[in-house]
Amino acid sequence: MPPVLEPPQVRPRQRRRKSTWGRRIAVSLVRLVILAIILGIGGGGYYLAKRGFGRQWRYRVVEELRKHGVEASIGRLTLDPFRGLVAKNVRIFDYKNRENTLALISEVSLDINYAALIHHEPFLNALDVRDAQIILPFKTADEKGDRAVLTNLRAHVYFPPEQIYVSQAEGIFCGIRISATGQLIKRENYQPSPALSAEEWQRRLLIAQRLVNELQKFRFPGTLPSLQIKFSGDVAEIEKARVEATLRGDRLQRGSYEMRDLSAAAEWNNQQLNIAHCEWSDGMGSFAGRANWNVQGSSASLQARSSLDLKSFLDTFGLGEPVASIEFQAPPVVEVSGSVKFGADRFKPNIIGHLAFGRFTYKKVPFSDLAADFSWDGERTLVRDLRLRHQTGQVRADLFDAPADFRLNIESTIVPEAVRGIAPLELNEFLRQWEWQSSPAIRLAIRGQDHNPGTWKGDGSLILGRSRFRGTWMNSADTKIHFADGALTCEDLHVTRNEGSGTGSFTYDFKKHEVRISNIKSSLNPAEVIFWIDPKIWNTVAPYKFRRPPSVTANGLYQFHGGKNTRLEIKVEGANGMDYVFLGKTLPFDRISARLLFTSDRLQIIDLRGALLSGALRGNADISLARNDPHYRANISVSEINFPLLTNLYFNYKTALGLLNSTCDFTGLGSDSRTMRGHGKVEVTNGDVFAIPIFGPLSGILNRIVPGSGYSIAHRATANFKIDEGIIHTDDFEADGTLFSMLGHGDLHFLDDKLDFNVRLNMKGPGVLLTPMYKLFEYSGTGSLKKPDWRPAVLKSQ
Repeated sequence: MPPVLEPPQVRPRQRRRKSTWGRRIAVSLVRLVILAIILGIGGGGYYLAKRGFGRQWRYRVVEELRKHGVEASIGRLTLDPFRGLVAKNVRIFDYKNRENTLALISEVSLDINYAALIHHEPFLNALDVRDAQIILPFKTADEKGDRAVLTNLRAHVYFPPEQIYVSQAEGIFCGIRISATGQLIKRENYQPSPALSAEEWQRRLLIAQRLVNELQKFRFPGTLPSLQIKFSGDVAEIEKARVEATLRGDRLQRGSYEMRDLSAAAEWNNQQLNIAHCEWSDGMGSFAGRANWNVQGSSASLQARSSLDLKSFLDTFGLGEPVASIEFQAPPVVEVSGSVKFGADRFKPNIIGHLAFGRFTYKKVPFSDLAADFSWDGERTLVRDLRLRHQTGQVRADLFDAPADFRLNIESTIVPEAVRGIAPLELNEFLRQWEWQSSPAIRLAIRGQDHNPGTWKGDGSLILGRSRFRGTWMNSADTKIHFADGALTCEDLHVTRNEGSGTGSFTYDFKKHEVRISNIKSSLNPAEVIFWIDPKIWNTVAPYKFRRPPSVTANGLYQFHGGKNTRLEIKVEGANGMDYVFLGKTLPFDRISARLLFTSDRLQIIDLRGALLSGALRGNADISLARNDPHYRANISVSEINFPLLTNLYFNYKTALGLLNSTCDFTGLGSDSRTMRGHGKVEVTNGDVFAIPIFGPLSGILNRIVPGSGYSIAHRATANFKIDEGIIHTDDFEADGTLFSMLGHGDLHFLDDKLDFNVRLNMKGPGVLLTPMYKLFEYSGTGSLKKPDWRPAVLKSQ
């Protein structure tokens, strides 16, 4: 039988609809709730990310940081979906004094134990910093200062119980790549050490700011230098923490100076800084040093050796003034070691060292080398066994400089010109006037109150070879030297030249600008040696041309630079004669002597005595040495001068008989003979008046009138005269002969070689018969002095 199929059972349609709608509503509600939750979470997250948590949450985080030894404030506390809680604009303070800001950090990620947070237990596990910036606000009390920024900061800080552990911190500060790692202990019963005073904080802040300012002046052409730091310590005694630092750099530039292969290692432990080594090199040499600083003991020690390019290095750091005038051609070697004790009111160094310079120039003067040992204790300086070599010789010196005690010993065979640049101004000008063909030998032992030459006293000696002073040469010289009261005294001076020698003593006073001369005796040429005293008075001495050097004795004082106290007395004995130009002719003195007195603006020649033309000359003179005032005054008397020699000298006319006696007082201006003015009296005895050129033609006239009278010798002739503007004028010329007497008056123009003279002849003996015709014996002379033209006065009047 075929199976019977049962019809399918169909549920009621109404109940199915009710079940479907209910499910849909439930699903929709669930979706709405989920969406709301998602939107709430998203909105809350967005709010927390943008606006952040409130003040209460920031306060809880700040309190948590304080428990771990970090005093901070948080500008905003936000939520990052990937990093969690992020604190932004974090300000780190000094734990001991919240008023002192240590750093500003852009943002810090917080690793939070949320369960501990809910149960009000310590909840901060770690801090994570990525690509952040730390701003160090170096501001002083007046709110002025610079800011330094630590960039690209990456750090992870853990907070185990009672610890702060920095696993790795890296960043770039002032161009230096810094990495740090270490840990600090933060005990539960932590008690901070006493806070720093405001003054001490400002002092440390200023030191840090200066350090940053100096670092910012460096450039790094190659790879950035690296500074690795390791630290450990107790937050309660952070000053006693242990810090190890290692600095390395390939190339560092500051201005034009470049450091290469920099390497330094330092350790701070128990308030002591130990720099184990610090080394670098430059284009000329290298530096190696080490140092130690004990903060509690207020002391430091150091040891260093340098062969760097010292001038460039010091110039770069603004310390180049002491070597500004030095140029090094070889590496200067400087070795220094010692210790320093210092505090608020004391600074006591104890430094010793050694200098060794190769070739160098000082103020453009080349030196071969320099070596010296030195020491300094803050008050006293000692330079021992200094040796300075120059191509002309060397200087060896020892120096001691202490308060109220200065000592300097010098032995030199170097030409002073090489060291003139370092001499005081007055000594510099004095040395400028010298020239040496060979090196002098100088030995000085100087004592004083300080390094001012005005306080120096001492003794020494000087030996010169061939030298020139103010243009005048000497073959040799030697003297003992004494320093006192800013003056240099040369005792037992002995100077030689080709013509003779000089001895005596003199003092050159740099303070008073004067030379004091004592018992100088000389057989040298005055016209040349006078330059050693003062070139300005050469013109006064030059006209006196001695045939051989006279004997000269000098005493007195000569003052420079406009001083008014000059009084120098010179006695001259010229036994071998002298030539002197007077009225255009050279007077030959067989011997001469005089006393010369120099004062500030005049020269007096006193008791002048000389042998001239077989006769004698005596006189005095007063000559002005003042600027723009060349006047002079003199009175001269001559006796028994050989009349033929005188007429031959001035008129080129030889005569056989006659002696001249004369006195004359006159004044003038320099070498201008036309300004000569004066008066005097002249007398010729036992002579031949007609032998005088101007009267010679009268001899022939008289001989034609009265035969034989023209050959009558006038044994005596006298006249009073005046001199003015190159004219000799007389009103009472009178000459007596055997057969006549001659009276005359008129002018002799001795500078213009002409005359205007009248004479009258009075006859004697047979000539008396011609008395009624005296008018016929009056003559007028004109023409030149050498060739006068005499004519009867009657004819001239017509």
